[in-house]
Amino acid sequence: MDNSLADIDAVFLDLDGTIYLGGELIPGAIDFLERCKSKGVKRFFLSNNSSRSVKQYLKKLHNFGIPAEAKDVLLSTHDLLSWLAKHNITKTWLIGTEGMREMLEERGIVTDSSNPEYVVLGYDTEINYDKIATASIHMHAGVPLVASHPDMVCPSPDGGLPDVGAYLAMLKATTGADPEHITGKPNAGMIMHKIEELGLLPERCAMVGDRLYTDIAMANRAGCVGVLVLSGEATMEDVAKLDQDAEQMPTIIVNSVAELL
Repeated sequence: MDNSLADIDAVFLDLDGTIYLGGELIPGAIDFLERCKSKGVKRFFLSNNSSRSVKQYLKKLHNFGIPAEAKDVLLSTHDLLSWLAKHNITKTWLIGTEGMREMLEERGIVTDSSNPEYVVLGYDTEINYDKIATASIHMHAGVPLVASHPDMVCPSPDGGLPDVGAYLAMLKATTGADPEHITGKPNAGMIMHKIEELGLLPERCAMVGDRLYTDIAMANRAGCVGVLVLSGEATMEDVAKLDQDAEQMPTIIVNSVAELL
C-alpha cells in the first residue's frame, strides 16, 4: 500500500491536524477531498474532540467549503452515547460544552443531576471551577467517571492545548480515581459500526490522522490501513520511538493529505 491508496474504498479522516489546523485548512485538503469524490472513495470525518456537536462541526466544514451531511460526521460523543445507552445511564454530571450537553440531552440524558449515576468528562473549552468542584464532590462520594476520549492535547497553530487527558490527570490528582471507561478513538467501534453498516472490508478502508495513540492505534485495532499525516501532533521522532510491532505503527506516513490519492 502506498500514497495512491489504490485499493481503498473508504477513508476515515481525522479533522483537527489532518483536514484543518485550528481555523485554517491544511493546504491541499480541498483538492484531496475532490480526488476522493472523483475516484469514488467514500469519506467520513472523525473527531475525538467532544467540544462541538454534529451541527457545529457541519457549520465549520461548510464554512471551509467542504460539503458534508450529518451522516458523514462521527464523534467520540456518539461512542459515549452508545456506551451510556448500553448501561442504561440517564443521570449524569457533565463537564462539557453546551454543544456536548445538547447532544446528550437530545438523547434524554440529564446532564446536571444532583444524584448522578456517572460524572461525564468531555473536552470542555467552556470549563469553570463549579463544574470541576461539583464533579470532584460526586467522585469523592463514589460516583464513577466516564470520559469521551483520551487525547492529552488538542492541536493548534500555537501548540498543544489541554484536552481530556489533561483534565483526567487533574481529577486523578484531586480524587485519586481513574475513569471506569474511556470512549472514542482508539476504540475500534468508532469506525467499525460504519464499516459494517456499509458492508465494507476493514482492509479496504483507511484511517487518516495525526495522532499515533488514537488514530493509528484505532486503525490497527480495526484492521484498517493506518495513514499518519505529519501536519498535526505526531512527528517522525515519535514514530522512531515505537517498537516495530506497536499498535501505533502506521502503514503509510505522509506530510499531509495533499500527498494522498
